[in-house]
Amino acid sequence: MRVTTKGRYALRAMTNLAASDSTQPKAIKVIAAEENISPEFLEQIFFKLKKADIISSVRGPGGGFLLHKSPASISVKMIFEAVDEGIDLTPCTSCTDDDEPMCTRIDTCLVYDVWREASERIRNYFDGITLQSILDKTSARAASLLADSEITIN
Repeated sequence: MRVTTKGRYALRAMTNLAASDSTQPKAIKVIAAEENISPEFLEQIFFKLKKADIISSVRGPGGGFLLHKSPASISVKMIFEAVDEGIDLTPCTSCTDDDEPMCTRIDTCLVYDVWREASERIRNYFDGITLQSILDKTSARAASLLADSEITIN
């Protein structure tokens, strides 16, 4: 399994949003600048996160993005799935949209269960990590980074 740039950026941006004041929308340009992510690429990521009902947007002056759910209820797995980040180790453990395994050799492959179990453990691991648990582990560092941020967007 390899987490792509899209998955890494989505997690960074969501952690940034979770660490921010949850009552005020945060502009995508500010998040992009703080995380050193292309605003255009972040817009594509946020479109998918909004479609998955993980974030919401506020239009107009002072607008931006807010978490639509509490940080404690947003898992890394949810974020990865929202941005189409595959978290399976091998293609044979991936499933179709109908939740059917894509592997055509399940009945004859002697190692399919190894890959399936490893993928399940990875999915469970990412499902057990929430934005809140990330913030709890890194609260002092997050507060320091946000306090030192001098980024303003006009």
